[in-house]
Amino acid sequence: MLTHFNQTGDAHMVDVGAKTSTARIAIATGKITMLPNTLDLIIAGNHKKGDVLGIARIAGIMGAKQTSSLIPLCHPINLTNVTVDFEILLDEYSVRCVSKAQTIGPTGVEMEALTAVQVALLTIYDMCKAVDRGMMMGDIKLLEKSGGKSGDWKAV
Repeated sequence: MLTHFNQTGDAHMVDVGAKTSTARIAIATGKITMLPNTLDLIIAGNHKKGDVLGIARIAGIMGAKQTSSLIPLCHPINLTNVTVDFEILLDEYSVRCVSKAQTIGPTGVEMEALTAVQVALLTIYDMCKAVDRGMMMGDIKLLEKSGGKSGDWKAV
């Protein structure tokens, strides 16, 4: 059942007022693939725009905090922690991003973790587009979530 539609089929925000507040965690991932020389600039840290991954990390965290402003039916959430980490995949000429969002509340943080990944990858693109407009973002997905009535879930 799609919870963002009421009995008459109209889109609505789900009422979470009666739900129990629990510790909730979501982890998401994605990657951006680029030309070898673009990855070299990121690794060396001498891109003329600055520390690409450092700025992308901050952007991802800021994105998670703005999720309810970007996704129409998301609830504003009091995040207790957001992390954004990167892994250089030399053999794929890619940067993998992993975000973890946490809260204690009545609704999950999957959208916040996914938004953090997307915004971080978009920031890498923005900072490097002058040297590589063909970068590709993909493999964005939820890896796992815990907490709430539906319990724990892990991607297979």
